[in-house]
Amino acid sequence: MAEEPQKNIGTWYIDPDAEDRMADGHAPIWRHLIDLIVERDLTGKSVLDFGCNQGGLLRHLYAIRPFRKALGIDIAETSIAKAETLKGNLPIQHQVGGRLEGWDEEFDLAVSHEVIYLVPDIDAHAADIRRALKPGGVYYAVTGCHTDNPLWPQWRELVANRTNTVVQDRSITDYGCAFEKAGFDVSARKLEYDGFIPFVADGWTPDFADALNYYTQTKIVFRLVKR
Repeated sequence: MAEEPQKNIGTWYIDPDAEDRMADGHAPIWRHLIDLIVERDLTGKSVLDFGCNQGGLLRHLYAIRPFRKALGIDIAETSIAKAETLKGNLPIQHQVGGRLEGWDEEFDLAVSHEVIYLVPDIDAHAADIRRALKPGGVYYAVTGCHTDNPLWPQWRELVANRTNTVVQDRSITDYGCAFEKAGFDVSARKLEYDGFIPFVADGWTPDFADALNYYTQTKIVFRLVKR
């Protein structure tokens, strides 16, 4: 049976104000992630951000480690339009969609932050990213949204109630198996965010102890090298 294409949406959050605030909340995590990326010099490299939302991760990356060019792709049409208005004169292109047709062996580096748990067909996604990477290219995929997360039962309900997306149930091992099968050398580490974590009473982790554990222990960074 053919894979059903992932449908485009307007924004990830149902509340557009929450969509705008998301970048501020993610910014410290993005900076920490950038520091973990093994590839230090990106000046001659092309970069992909899969599920880029409003484009903030690529803008942060360019400010810290300038790259030659980049593509941000996302199924959220309104968010992509916002990313275009915010990019200024940076060498970044944005595209609406969930597949990478026409980008074969284009990118040296790919990243995604809290996206892979929403992808309906993880095998197709892994193959798609691998095809878009140059030989030896690397994909950093970050997620704390997996069934090994003790908060997962509550979070599934929050995703359903607050967003326009459909969550998938996968373990850390499920992700590792899918990417290994697609032709990646798979490794991973805990994000181990080392900054101060703000308390948000109505956020995803209203129990502050859960928030501290999530950002230091639960959130995973996969490093996937194309074989």
